[in-house]
Amino acid sequence: MPLESKKRHSFYEWCRRGEPLIWINAAAVSLSAIAVVGLLVLLMVRGFGHFWPADVMQAQYQPHGDSATRLIGEQVQVESVPIEQLRSAGFTIDTNEVFLDRQLIKKGNRDVTGADFGWVLSLYLSDISYPDDIMVLERREWGNFYGFLREVKEAGSVVASGDSAWAEFESRLERAQLLFEQIEKIEKKDIGAINYKIEKLRLRERGLELDEDMSPARRAEKEAVIAAERAELDNEYRAYQRQLIELYGQINRDSIVAEVASGQQVELALAKIVHAYKPNAMGIGGKILFYIAKFWEFLSDEPREANTEGGIFPAIFGTVVMVIIMSIIVTPFGVVAAVYLREYARQGLMTRIIRIAVNNLAGVPSIVYGVFGLGFFIYFLGSEIDQVFFPEALPAPTFGTPGLLWASLTLALLTLPVVIVATEEGLSRIPKALREGSLALGATKAETLWRVVLPMTSPAMMTGLILAVARAAGEVAPLMLVGVVKLAPTLPVNGNFPYFHLDQKFMHLGFHIYDVGFQSPNVEAARPLVYATALLLVVIIALLNLSAVALRNHLREKYKALEI
Repeated sequence: MPLESKKRHSFYEWCRRGEPLIWINAAAVSLSAIAVVGLLVLLMVRGFGHFWPADVMQAQYQPHGDSATRLIGEQVQVESVPIEQLRSAGFTIDTNEVFLDRQLIKKGNRDVTGADFGWVLSLYLSDISYPDDIMVLERREWGNFYGFLREVKEAGSVVASGDSAWAEFESRLERAQLLFEQIEKIEKKDIGAINYKIEKLRLRERGLELDEDMSPARRAEKEAVIAAERAELDNEYRAYQRQLIELYGQINRDSIVAEVASGQQVELALAKIVHAYKPNAMGIGGKILFYIAKFWEFLSDEPREANTEGGIFPAIFGTVVMVIIMSIIVTPFGVVAAVYLREYARQGLMTRIIRIAVNNLAGVPSIVYGVFGLGFFIYFLGSEIDQVFFPEALPAPTFGTPGLLWASLTLALLTLPVVIVATEEGLSRIPKALREGSLALGATKAETLWRVVLPMTSPAMMTGLILAVARAAGEVAPLMLVGVVKLAPTLPVNGNFPYFHLDQKFMHLGFHIYDVGFQSPNVEAARPLVYATALLLVVIIALLNLSAVALRNHLREKYKALEI
């Protein structure tokens, strides 16, 4: 056989064995894996790098023809821009270069300058240095502050200045933070609990007014009890108010005077400062400890500054609780529906139509489920529940408004087809001989189903649940209609009876990403948090799925002997 014919024959045999498809599939899987890893690395670098205490630059900035100004800030981004683009924007640039570098500088001090980010051309930067005495203040309002500490004041009088000012400032800031924690505890927990109890008393009083069958003597007795309880709560409230007045007087005592880049001196109250540090003077060990503390704050604290600062714990909590409730609801309903369709329903035209409908429901856009949840669960079912069980609260709705329960039910409907299809597939793989053997030994059909079939189908059920969790945890569109909010004042679980409040609105990581990324008043400041929150959402979904996968593998090993 000629050499050319042999080559054609071997190529034909190679194709006939299907090896090209194997290589194509392997390449597709490899590209997908590389894309996923690259996305995770991008999210990690852009997001988690935000918590590292970057060095703060001081420089002179003098564009062509303008006077020199002092610049203080962090370098956030560097990019190359065509000269012609800059000239068309009005810049007068005297250079033969084709491209120029420009830097995005986080200057902070938004309350002083009006903007805390700005672009500068690297060509016009000079005298760049990193002084050790530049301080960064993370504030509760107005973002970061960059400047030099000049004085520490107590009740308007200077108590420290010069080299001794920083140590005095740190000790007084620690005291102010402890006072702020006490104030926050009283306002959110103690007074919040009292307000909750007062509202319950108001509802009880309203319930007495609506009860027309109660005798006047009995009503008067109950009203006296309510009045006594209200008087006791009012006394507690006034006591807390006195404590707050005293604490606010103490926390507003201290302040500092700082100098900004323009030379202007600004007085700042210590009550408004969260963290203070000098990044240029910190060693690698100090920066690592600071990074760990900031990352933990991101995971455990509440958001502030329109969600562009602080932590995201309420969003993490809301996401996990909603997914757990959704899983508890969707699993039994999906399994029961699959068991009926596979084991009990007559396999005819109607059953085939139902299966087609279930498969089609899996492709319905999620926003349609949100509209259905809003109309049926909230406007219809929730309103009826309020009429029957909470008439004293009307016209203010209790369950007739978006909340955690309705959001979980809506997502349970959205993911129900996935669980039904996966469970049916598992039921179809159970050998018929096992069913017949169980029946031959005297077991009823229900006992066979409960003790033999369903345990062996449990890995398939877990597969359906894994797919349901993966989809539900990332959904945002329906949640915007049935329960999620930008900022929830309290968690759905707290110390007030009945402790687990399914009627409350909640925060969600997916909606938090949308809000911070597209609704934030300060886009540049919010951008790193978008990356960090997105990566955290991916990690949480992965952890939930890995937990379900581990349980599925355990069940698969447990019942493997029955399949042989």
